[in-house]
Parts: sequence; C-alpha cells; structure tokens
Amino acid sequence: MIKIKPRNELRKLRHRRVRSKLQGTAERPRLCVFRSNRHIYAQLIDDQSGRTLAAASSLDPGMDKGSDAAAAGKVGAQLAQRARDSGIEKVVFDRGGYRYHGRVKALADAARQGGLKF
Repeated sequence: MIKIKPRNELRKLRHRRVRSKLQGTAERPRLCVFRSNRHIYAQLIDDQSGRTLAAASSLDPGMDKGSDAAAAGKVGAQLAQRARDSGIEKVVFDRGGYRYHGRVKALADAARQGGLKF
C-alpha cells in the first residue's frame, strides 16, 4: 500500500533540501518566509551565529491582519525598513519550501522595492 505524505510534510522536505544549499551570514542574512493560513512571517537570520537580526509579521501592531497578498506586501516593506535600519542591504531569499507565487512573491517584491537586494 502506498502511503501519501501530507502537504506540510512535503513542504518541510523541500525546505530542508533548499536549506542544505544556502546559508545566511552576518553580511548577507537569510530572509526566511513562513506562511500560515491566517498570517505571514519573515525573518532575517544569521545562521553562523544563530541569531535573528530583524523580523516582521502580519501580527505586528499597525499591520493589516490578514493572509492576502496585500498584507504580505506590507510585511515585506516593513522587513526591508527594519533591515535598512540595521544596516543590511543584501540578503539570501529562503522561500521556505513554498512556491514562489502569491503571498511569497508579494513579500519578496515589496522587500526588493524597500531596498533589499537578492
């Protein structure tokens, strides 16, 4: 009998495969995206020291609480602003095993417009 894996388990496998190929540093941190059904989260992570340098989510005060592309765009712009305040310009994009479209693409595009280079 063939056992079918749940969708989130397959996403975690894809994420693990991508993470084996990229790593964030202090000069070029990893922009990690996580999306749930209700919210979207993004972090800038220095994998060498194991620290989060900046973070933003749709749960932050003043943000639209939602799970659509507009909310993701605002999260991306907020993260870019916080990164610039920390002196970070270049990042490595980690889509977290999600397809690069919809909310993930909206967040990435807004971060690019905010001044991040990846």
